[in-house]
Amino acid sequence: MPGRQPEVGRWLAKLQPPPRLVDWSLFAAVTFEAASGLLSFLGTTPAWVPLFWAHRIVGLTIILLLGFKLARVRRRLTDARQWRPTTLLSVLTLVVAAGAITTGVTWVFGFEPDVPYVSFLSIHVGFGLLLVPLVLFHLRTRFRPPRRTDFDRRRTTMQYSVMLVAGAVAYRGQELLNRTLDTHGTNRRLTGSQRRSGEGNDAFPAMSWVADDPDPVDTGEWSLTVRGAVSDQLNLDYDEFAPETEEEALLDCTGGWYTVQEWGGVRVGEVLDAAGATEDAAYVRFVSVTGYRWSLPIEEAREALLATHVGGERLSHGHGAPLRLVVPGRRGFQWVKWVERIDVRHRGDPAQWIVTLVSGFD
Repeated sequence: MPGRQPEVGRWLAKLQPPPRLVDWSLFAAVTFEAASGLLSFLGTTPAWVPLFWAHRIVGLTIILLLGFKLARVRRRLTDARQWRPTTLLSVLTLVVAAGAITTGVTWVFGFEPDVPYVSFLSIHVGFGLLLVPLVLFHLRTRFRPPRRTDFDRRRTTMQYSVMLVAGAVAYRGQELLNRTLDTHGTNRRLTGSQRRSGEGNDAFPAMSWVADDPDPVDTGEWSLTVRGAVSDQLNLDYDEFAPETEEEALLDCTGGWYTVQEWGGVRVGEVLDAAGATEDAAYVRFVSVTGYRWSLPIEEAREALLATHVGGERLSHGHGAPLRLVVPGRRGFQWVKWVERIDVRHRGDPAQWIVTLVSGFD
């Protein structure tokens, strides 16, 4: 097959965009991956499928762009005489990019190495977030603005169309390979989360968001306060939360797993009615003992559950005892643990996004 390699080389040369476009395309792709990855934390329903597809396809396209980039700069990296102070930054950026791609590919095939303290998917997220500032610094030292001559409408459209199609084909091929080999990746949800089977506290991990790690709550001293836009402020003891309602709900954690459990507790709507929520109330905020909080529109909040039990067992401390919010259709970080206060409000709470990053820190 000696005559085939030059033909393949010519085909790849036609596919490769000009160097400056490759650099800026990498920057755009990394930015999109970080933004879409963070936004995907909110998605649980089929309506979010296009976002997850786009995230995976663009991620695979980055492999092609990195290949073009490395083919161009390989002599600079392999020849120590051409190294500059900025070369170390370039190498670090490459290592982090390889880490993000490798962990992502490993995850979709269902492999989940046992890593202490964090989920394996969180490592992928960490690589992705770290890659953004590294690419920005690299941008300042190496990138140059594209020139008008770098753009050829027909050729550029063809090049990027082929790369995106290649990414889409690789993604579908990975799914087919998962099914053919019956890997653990076949059990993933649309979010990429892998199933945890069983019933009760031991069936799924006890994970906390960022720094939330309180001491176990003494149910004898604990009470739930309901205040705000209500007729009567309430202080409810733990004994008043007998599991009157049981509901099967799917918990999809951003740590990369999901589980379907039977949750027992009291409807939020019953608590709001007991407190006399006013007619103009619009939001309900659930506050944890750590200061963590999340708000829901009042109509959605009414259908949520204040759970004391899971799988017929009392909630363990790690799963949010004495009281945990259960909100079907929301991601795990919105299922507030260790709830101690409910604020009925006239407006939403944009600051909750900041609180999710700082709660639990003393």
